[in-house]
Amino acid sequence: MGAPFSLCVYCGSRVGLDDAHAAAARALGRIVGGRGWRLVYGGGSVGLMGVAADAALAAGAEVVGVIPQSLVAREVEHRDLTELIVVETMHQRKQAMAERADAFIALPGGIGTLEELFEVWTWRQLGYHDQPIGLLNTAGYYDPLLAFMRRSVDAGFVSAETVAMLEVDTDPAALLERLAQLARRARGRDDYRRT
Repeated sequence: MGAPFSLCVYCGSRVGLDDAHAAAARALGRIVGGRGWRLVYGGGSVGLMGVAADAALAAGAEVVGVIPQSLVAREVEHRDLTELIVVETMHQRKQAMAERADAFIALPGGIGTLEELFEVWTWRQLGYHDQPIGLLNTAGYYDPLLAFMRRSVDAGFVSAETVAMLEVDTDPAALLERLAQLARRARGRDDYRRT
């Protein structure tokens, strides 16, 4: 049997002010563990990153963190992961995370989360990968971004097809199921090994 389904998670290094964000990150981690999947993320112990990783670990998931040396020096790395990969640069971090992913999902976060989301979305648009990309729109956090993307289509800068590449939902379980189904189709696989 093959490797477990591997979900790359982008999210904030802060928890934010709305408890709904941490609750969604916790739910996502529990679902990943409950389904026998692997969580790949930025390797931090803080913010929504730490919440999702802790919940996934508690639910029995393999959790792989990829973190730049500069953040290890700040002592924000998660020391209880299945695997922690230390790299030199942010570019190497994102590449290592992408290479280990069957699908991508962005939870609420700041400019780093947005940068990661837009980069992997751009790579998909350019045909560098065919993995599905999800956006967990907890408590309407991404409503303004989604409105901006519709405006970009209306203004002729982004195609409707590109925007449609992004799977959006407010429910972690529904979004994860959709991402897994799309990844199976992209890989021509019927199922992923459960751990």
